Amino acid sequence: MTRPRNKSSVSLDEVSKAIIEQLQQDGRRSYASIGKVVGLSEAAVRQRVQRLIDSGVMQVVAVTDPLELGFARQAMVGIRVAGPLDPVADALTALDEVDYVVITAGSYDLLAEVVAESDEHLLDLISESIRTIPGVVATETFMYLRLRKQTYSWGVR
Repeated sequence: MTRPRNKSSVSLDEVSKAIIEQLQQDGRRSYASIGKVVGLSEAAVRQRVQRLIDSGVMQVVAVTDPLELGFARQAMVGIRVAGPLDPVADALTALDEVDYVVITAGSYDLLAEVVAESDEHLLDLISESIRTIPGVVATETFMYLRLRKQTYSWGVR
């Protein structure tokens, strides 16, 4: 989920939170069944969901395990940066193989999750794409061996 910087805060009422929780449990749940739980019509739920998507609060997608889809390698890359972080983060988000970028505190300035078709593709991605971004001074790659848990149902506050 790409979040726009400087996004104004979206206020969520209890009904919107309940809709989000329903979709976290099952992203294919019908608007009619959600409406029964939250006390709205199917049309009202549809409108609320669209507003939540348009505002960037949520997106409804199919979550997959890249290793099961033929991508041989998935890895997290820790990146140290000299200078401003935003231009490096923006360059990372532009790479098709990068599916997750966060600015962090700690040993690394940025973390980027990547998927690659092969070891050679991963090597090229790190050496020729990530390490050549202006400002990148060091990387460390953590290759995934097996996915044990991936969930997006942390609820709402």
